[in-house]
Amino acid sequence: MWVEEVRALDPAAPVGAVPFAYLEAACGFPSPAQDYETTEIDLNEHLMPNRVSTFLIRARGNSMTRAGIYDGDELIVDRSIRPEDGHVVVAVVDGEMTVKRLRVTRAGVILSAENRQHPDIEVAELSELHIWGVVTRSLHRVLRA
Repeated sequence: MWVEEVRALDPAAPVGAVPFAYLEAACGFPSPAQDYETTEIDLNEHLMPNRVSTFLIRARGNSMTRAGIYDGDELIVDRSIRPEDGHVVVAVVDGEMTVKRLRVTRAGVILSAENRQHPDIEVAELSELHIWGVVTRSLHRVLRA
């Protein structure tokens, strides 16, 4: 999976609040309908707590589908988070930007694909690796326009 574009978020942009229903919906067997109350939730605070260090990236490819990341998804990437083993990261390997799961082993670093049809990237000792940021959310469009 490669990165199509990187966009910085404007910290001065207006804050967006939307109604939030205190309601749980079953994704398996349906549950009885229930009453709910609403409040407002600030999407900027909810999705991007570290707004100054957060970027929006459009993903391309299908190597991360088991992680819930699909071609065209917009990824929220926080550059202030220290990358750890198991995090999905945006990495730059020898000048190429990619989205993969970070695996740190005794043998070295592996950037793992989340699709068996794609190979992992074993970072060679002489390769240049830079972890650009940690993916915190994937914005996946459900209704296709």
